Amino acid sequence: MKRTLSLILFLSLCVIGFAQDKRPNIILVLVDDLGFTDIEPFGGLDVKTPNLSKLAAEGTRFQEFYNNSICAPTRASLLTGQYAHKAGIGYFNVNLGLPAYQGFLNRESLTLGEVLKNAGYSTILSGKWHVGDDYDQWPAQRGFERSFGFIGGAVNFYEINDRENPSVPLLKNNEPFYLPKDRYLTDEITDQAISFLHEQDNEQKPFFLYLAYNAPHWPLQAPEEDIQKYKGVYQHGWDSLRTDRYHQAIEKGVFPEGQKIAKRDSTIQLWDKLTYDEQQYWQRRQQVFAGMIDHVDQSLGKLLATLKELKKDENTVIIFLSDNGAQGGERTRIYTTRNTETVGRPGSYDVQNNNWSQTGNSPLRSFKDNPYEGGIGAPFIVWYPKEVKANVIKKGTGHIIDIAPTLYDFAQARYPETFSTIKTNTLSGVSFRNLLSTNQNQIDRSKPLFWERAGNRAVRHGKWKLVSLYSNNYQVELYNIDEDRAENNNVADQFPEVVQELENLYAQWAKETGVVDYDRIKPQRNLLR
Repeated sequence: MKRTLSLILFLSLCVIGFAQDKRPNIILVLVDDLGFTDIEPFGGLDVKTPNLSKLAAEGTRFQEFYNNSICAPTRASLLTGQYAHKAGIGYFNVNLGLPAYQGFLNRESLTLGEVLKNAGYSTILSGKWHVGDDYDQWPAQRGFERSFGFIGGAVNFYEINDRENPSVPLLKNNEPFYLPKDRYLTDEITDQAISFLHEQDNEQKPFFLYLAYNAPHWPLQAPEEDIQKYKGVYQHGWDSLRTDRYHQAIEKGVFPEGQKIAKRDSTIQLWDKLTYDEQQYWQRRQQVFAGMIDHVDQSLGKLLATLKELKKDENTVIIFLSDNGAQGGERTRIYTTRNTETVGRPGSYDVQNNNWSQTGNSPLRSFKDNPYEGGIGAPFIVWYPKEVKANVIKKGTGHIIDIAPTLYDFAQARYPETFSTIKTNTLSGVSFRNLLSTNQNQIDRSKPLFWERAGNRAVRHGKWKLVSLYSNNYQVELYNIDEDRAENNNVADQFPEVVQELENLYAQWAKETGVVDYDRIKPQRNLLR
């Protein structure tokens, strides 16, 4: 009888302790191909994002937050806290024959789902995966108890085929899912996430939701009512809007006052030189892009309402960021064999171009898939009113490798040295939780930040940033980011000792991380979709 009573008491205490788990819920929102000033809190006042503005006003923004310049490598680092090569996705989600370039997450690099599930969290994913195509690499096999979305890098936002040959191949908990006709994928991603949260509400433990939207990635498609909201907004073109965004970014405090805008890309036509019909065509394309962002913001509004309904709004951390800068590319870049409709509608297949993308990345330089600030700089917002300072902008200088240790800090989750008998890679980043609740302005780290992608390289160490491009035969460029975040003035010739130091640091990092010369693994053809 005593043993029975003791057991009952022990189990009761366990249940009480479990029910009183006060650790915060966590929502990690990742959008795709969003430029630095493509939302209101970062200077894009032409795009209506009231819910993101709310998160920013009640949370903290970073002026400098870095990604890996392109989809799959960014997601690899975001999900594991590793540099992309260390996680197995140094190039893209294609296998190039070496461990650092195998094209899917290795088992030594634990995902947020695996670590947080092991720490007692319910783990949920809704949206884009893109870090492993085969069955054993899917979300459900990498720690996510509930999952919905698509496995690859890009997909239509509307289903235009039948169930036997879907144009939007989706999975829900490893089972095929058919997107109903006329249903917009952003809505389905949101509603599936909300449905999962309602299911999880009965589990009496905190949740982690990875909400990975594919918007505003191509193809440019949005509900017509959202497109029409922006009719006439872009009639003055990309040249004037790019300058407006620059001034608005300074006014918002997300770009340093006194610094100049990046030099204009010479490949872009002057808006005033276009014909009337060309201007109408390009306006429509930017209206669609804005509509896609607008719809994501509406979705976040639904999510915030759900948190309030479930009485979890006061104990949930929300982090919002983009996987890279806005998409570059010259002229129209239309997939003519796929494009059967007007841009924005089901059946269209248009892509964002340099012209509007330079505006999206304004005042920063360059585009997605480049290590300049416009390629690797992302808008970044953290919201957690219980702890995070409200309406604060910090320099930050964070990187996606810092997300995992920060979330584990919030979750009181131990990152294991071994997992299923496999020795794990140690985390590369640092937690910035303390920065969010104090007067600290910048992440304190002992090591520089590094980038390598398709031969393009960069190092950020203090105020200095070293850049060298494969296409430019690795000619060295050096920028003082504290004075010239637009990267207009290459000062490599003036500071050869700094160049040498950063090159040495890069060489050591490359050796430790498995980076090899790009010519050794360079694909024979373009493998990117």
